[in-house]
Amino acid sequence: MSKKRSKPARDPHAEREARKYDNPIASRELILETLAAAGEPMTWEQVAEALDLLEEDQTIALTRRLRAMERDGQVVRNRRHAYGPLDKMDLVRGRIQAHPDGFGFLVPDDGSDDLFMSAREMRALMHRDRVVAHVSGIDRRGRREGAVVEVLERNTHQVVGRFQLDNGLAFVIPDNKRIVHDIVVSPENMGAAEHGQIVLVELVQQPSRRRQPMGRVIETLGDHMAPGMEIDIALRSHELPHDWPEEVDDEIASLKAEVPESAKQGREDIRDLPLVTIDGADARDFDDAVFCEPQGKDWRLLVAIADVSHYVAVDSALDNEAIERGNSVYFPGRVIPMLPEVLSNGLCSINPKVDRLCMVCEMIVGSGGKVKSHRFFEGLMRSHARLTYDQVAAMLDGDKALCEEYAAQLPHLQNLHKLYRAFDRRRKRRGAIEFETTETSIVFGEGKKIDCIVPLVRNDAHKMIEECMIAANVEAAKFLAANDMPTLYRIHEPPKEEKLTDLRAFLSELGLNLPGGDTPEAQNYSKLLAEVRERPDAHLIQTVMLRSLKQAVYSPENKGHFGLSLEEYAHFTSPIRRYPDLLVHRAIRHVLRAGGGEKKSGMARVTRALKKLVGSGPAKTFHYSTADMQKLGENCSMTERRADEATRDVTDWLKCEYMMDKVGEDFDGIVTSVLGFGLFVELADIYVEGLVHITSLRNDYYHFDAAKHTLTGEHSRKSYQLGGRVRVKVVRVDLDDKKIDFEMLDDEGESLPSERPARAGKKKGVKRSRIKPAEKAEKKTVKKKVAKKKVSKKKVVKKKAAAKNQPDDKQGTVKKKRRRRRKPKPSSE
Repeated sequence: MSKKRSKPARDPHAEREARKYDNPIASRELILETLAAAGEPMTWEQVAEALDLLEEDQTIALTRRLRAMERDGQVVRNRRHAYGPLDKMDLVRGRIQAHPDGFGFLVPDDGSDDLFMSAREMRALMHRDRVVAHVSGIDRRGRREGAVVEVLERNTHQVVGRFQLDNGLAFVIPDNKRIVHDIVVSPENMGAAEHGQIVLVELVQQPSRRRQPMGRVIETLGDHMAPGMEIDIALRSHELPHDWPEEVDDEIASLKAEVPESAKQGREDIRDLPLVTIDGADARDFDDAVFCEPQGKDWRLLVAIADVSHYVAVDSALDNEAIERGNSVYFPGRVIPMLPEVLSNGLCSINPKVDRLCMVCEMIVGSGGKVKSHRFFEGLMRSHARLTYDQVAAMLDGDKALCEEYAAQLPHLQNLHKLYRAFDRRRKRRGAIEFETTETSIVFGEGKKIDCIVPLVRNDAHKMIEECMIAANVEAAKFLAANDMPTLYRIHEPPKEEKLTDLRAFLSELGLNLPGGDTPEAQNYSKLLAEVRERPDAHLIQTVMLRSLKQAVYSPENKGHFGLSLEEYAHFTSPIRRYPDLLVHRAIRHVLRAGGGEKKSGMARVTRALKKLVGSGPAKTFHYSTADMQKLGENCSMTERRADEATRDVTDWLKCEYMMDKVGEDFDGIVTSVLGFGLFVELADIYVEGLVHITSLRNDYYHFDAAKHTLTGEHSRKSYQLGGRVRVKVVRVDLDDKKIDFEMLDDEGESLPSERPARAGKKKGVKRSRIKPAEKAEKKTVKKKVAKKKVSKKKVVKKKAAAKNQPDDKQGTVKKKRRRRRKPKPSSE
């Protein structure tokens, strides 16, 4: 008797699917629910039957959807070709982070602990590949170890490196040190490349457990690194999109320099408000403007952000390219924008004295710095001035010339500064963590060569704008959370337990403690930082505390921001250069146009809850689902890390080039990292980092203490510690590897008390008999007499030697030296 087929469940996302597709089928959410309810993996035929998808076009669409869900790691297909949800099969999905030494880690999408991937597992993988793995065991260091089940997505398609010919074999050594595979090039794929040239190869075969990756030379970049080439190499090495596709050029061809009159209709006109932009002197795109005025005992603050969502349509070629880029990339002297210049520097840049479309967050802020209420609206604005941080700081300090030039804006800037002080007091009360770090800027001279590297000094104008942006970001997150909208939050989770254990072990050595137990809060970190600020080892303590924290990422799940000590946080203020901000703008605009918004009344909250229950809120008709946001969040987190790695590569190369003519010179520096193989030292006033390898530390065996972050000499007890000040010599600069080697100069480092060996006849733990003061004084007198006799005997020997016209007894001198060698070395202070 055949089992009666049950009626498929109602799809809560059917309306969304109908808007997105001409022939909609079951949503991903419904498919996952169906698979989970089945209690076992289901074949394609079983899924189709359960969802009542029997027509040909429906079955084709289901096949494509299951493949896409498999590619995204939402489902896994087993050897019987049956599908199951990832979380039901004890599998881990994530992205590979390769290490130059050959091993790697799988960083899970769910934020759980990383999986260690052995060098054997990494043979078939490359940096940033997306994979599904299972936990194969625990290694000797207590880490979860992973084994690959399936590669979901290959990240590396092109590689930049040095072309090598060796006994007829051709291969490319990648410039990116995280790619540990040499790329094999067959004779027919060599092109015109010659030995030693820098080339770009396209992978024609990905690596496997038994085969090296193979590639085809598609571009020869040059014989050596010329000025400016470092950025071209980084773009290709990290596969950063930098050319605009033809479809994007076609879409933006009709855009004009001015905002069309039709686009201004239906917006709130705030062109009369004296909004101003405040940015760096070298900024080219201006995406935020601010205005502040007192309102009774409160403040009225407006943060106006360029309305990028008006120009970038969902699923357009421009939108797809923005997703690929994820963010703008800021190299020294060059920017790779997320959006074409007609938008990033034109229509979406709040340039002075021109009309611009904007999304506005209006806030009423109490005298204590707490936002009492907010309102979002689509606006039409005009910036009244383009100011720099240095100009505003000078005006706040009373610069007469600037105060006269910007007399109309000065009162509003003073209002902003007063509000900043209220924000800052509240920030300190809630315990936001504030590390004292130094950011640098590279100043170029002729021929794109570094003239100098200077620290960036943050003044009150920087902090003022930062606090205004944080306030708007918080209110955007609250607004979307209140309306149950799928969105991306900027989350910063609390530190992991193992990191806390290491941090507390280090602090205990210094007589310090981090309160808060297993779940410390940001204010615990902040309080400890305040306690140690005046200590000479404050830099060391701060560095170790900073390294205990996690990295901030994008997620559709609101987990708060640990570092800022905030329960809700999203990125709203930079849609020109960050894709998550654009998604937040789209969500806010969707709520506004759906007639939604956060209301304070109890009846409004009840109505909102009922709408959520029956699935009739603004989220129901939004283009994106939570699953979509999950995927986009992972991509944006990846592109952010990719940009950081690329800019770090370029900066490292430029610094190496800067140090080429300084080999042999001495510099003061500070130890920025202590590892088992040596010390990293940053040169004072130059901000260039290099390695003092452990083998270059002379006259002793040095041992690494991970808990104390030290390298200590076995006999000399000389210790090099994180944050310690040293003097080094530049001994080698390697442009290809982007490495600088230092050598420690003599008598550097701090000497620790020596651990003297126990005297002969004395056993450890046996108490020594106490000597009375009278006996001690008597013994001292005896010693002095014996010493005087020795001195007088030496004088007699010297007189006899002089009389015989002979030198001092050499044998006695040798014996004396030997006795000194046998003595344990005294400790230095």
